[in-house]
Amino acid sequence: MTPEDFDRLQSLLASRAGFRLTRDRMKLAEHRLGPVARREGFDSVGAMLTALWSKPVATLGWSVIEALLNTETWFRRDRPTFDTLGMELLPALIRARGDQPVRIWSAGCSTGQEAFSIAMAALDAGARVEIVASDLSQRVLEKARTGAYTGFEIQRGLKAETMLRWFEQTDDAWVARPELRSAVHFARANLLDPPTDDIRFDVIFCRNVLSDMDAQPRGQALDNLERRLVDDGVLFLGADERVEGDSVAFRAVAGRKGLFVKSPTALRRAA
Repeated sequence: MTPEDFDRLQSLLASRAGFRLTRDRMKLAEHRLGPVARREGFDSVGAMLTALWSKPVATLGWSVIEALLNTETWFRRDRPTFDTLGMELLPALIRARGDQPVRIWSAGCSTGQEAFSIAMAALDAGARVEIVASDLSQRVLEKARTGAYTGFEIQRGLKAETMLRWFEQTDDAWVARPELRSAVHFARANLLDPPTDDIRFDVIFCRNVLSDMDAQPRGQALDNLERRLVDDGVLFLGADERVEGDSVAFRAVAGRKGLFVKSPTALRRAA
């Protein structure tokens, strides 16, 4: 891969998905694109990129983008977040919503561990929930829909008791039980795209996603998230993520790392 190829990759990733690709990740980018090139029938990454630049093809472009996204995730990542959800927020939402289900969105769900962690917390709390989990990458969504994980993946974040309760071991994989899988609907979504319907959520998880974006698309994504959140809903970002300077749509909840509610500015705008 030439420096010129990498510059064009940076522009492609930024324009389509809002994510930044720093120069120190050139070798990593080439490593990740190797399997894509082989799958698409090219002799090398350079040959694949030459073909892409000469005749842009949407499917190949998105395959390249997906390979460059950060998909790291694990079950119950930042465990206090799920304690807050299961022991405080869900009981309050159950009382507030009455017969209506609690709607939760896992935005940037990767291979599904976060979405299934949310479902476990909800089912343990006795909540009626509708969980939508989305990602930009079709590849990770395909894995998420199977609900199947390796021994390493299933043990990363889950205790043995929890594993046995919610997953069944089949051959060399651990597969989510039907009750867990039926609680989550997976769909592809780009956080930069504005909502095209009126569906709103009580809780939105968008953790460790926005920090990989440049400032302008990060603010755009936050504004789109605000439009998807009910006025008394909550947003979970990563424990160390902030919104100051990116958007006036949210304010942090004191003493709760990564927890946000709509700002007075956003509420006035909605009114």
